[in-house]
Order: sequence, then C-alpha cells, then structure tokens
Amino acid sequence: MNNWLVYLSGEIHTDWREQIEAGTRKAGLPVDFAAPVTNHAYSDDCGVAILGAEEKSFWKDHKGAKLNAIRTRTLIERSDIVIVRFGDKYKQWNAAFDAGFASALGKPLIVMHDPELTHPLKEVDAAALAVAETPEQIVEMLAYVIRSELSVA
Repeated sequence: MNNWLVYLSGEIHTDWREQIEAGTRKAGLPVDFAAPVTNHAYSDDCGVAILGAEEKSFWKDHKGAKLNAIRTRTLIERSDIVIVRFGDKYKQWNAAFDAGFASALGKPLIVMHDPELTHPLKEVDAAALAVAETPEQIVEMLAYVIRSELSVA
C-alpha cells in the first residue's frame, strides 16, 4: 500500500502536529505528512525576503500570502486527507481558508478543535467529514480509515 499524504493545517502554537505524527509512527500507519510553513517569521517575510521590500504592510503581506498559497494549495491538492486544527487564540483565517479549499476540492476534511469552539466553527464543522477534539482521536481515525483498525492508542 502506498503511503497516505495527510496535510496538517492550522494552529501553530502547540505541538498537535508532533503528537499526531508520533501516534501514527507508533501505530505503524503508512502516512506521510505535509504542512504549511510553521515558522511565523519565514511565513510572514518570505515575499519581501525573496522579491524585495515594500513600503506598505499590505503589499508585504500580499507578496507573502501569494508565495505561501503556492505551497499550501499544491500540498492540499496532492493530499489524501486534510486535517485542520483551530486553536482558541488568534484569528485563524488561514486555517478557515484551507478547510474551505480542501472541501471545495472534495478532499476528506477532518477538523480538530476544543469543545468551546463548536458554536463559532459550526459552518466549518458542517463541511468536515469528522470533527475531533484531540490528536489521539485523529490517530484513531487514521488507523480506522487506512487499516480498518480500532483502538490503536
């Protein structure tokens, strides 16, 4: 069986990605992972670092967003499953865009967030095929959909 490519989008301030990756390794699942650039400074400054400085922050952000979109869109298009994590801090518009883009492409979408965010994310959750609260649930889902296994944790 070929490895599944799982795109991990969203919140960058906790180790949820590492937890999912470690859990899938422990379970022996055939999964490769892709993600956006999670180094905040690189993500913010890539446009001006490569294409030149801008006087207005709008154009700085515009350049960076376009370069980041090349990576994000390409990897989401190649992915078998897209997982989007929403944290409780910061407005995560990138994560919302990734969820909508994956859904529009017909990619299986799993959303992960704390129960307190259920109401504000109800439309995003409605687009997902599954909604999880923990990285362990994500690993369980991957084990089930890839190998028809339960209780890998």
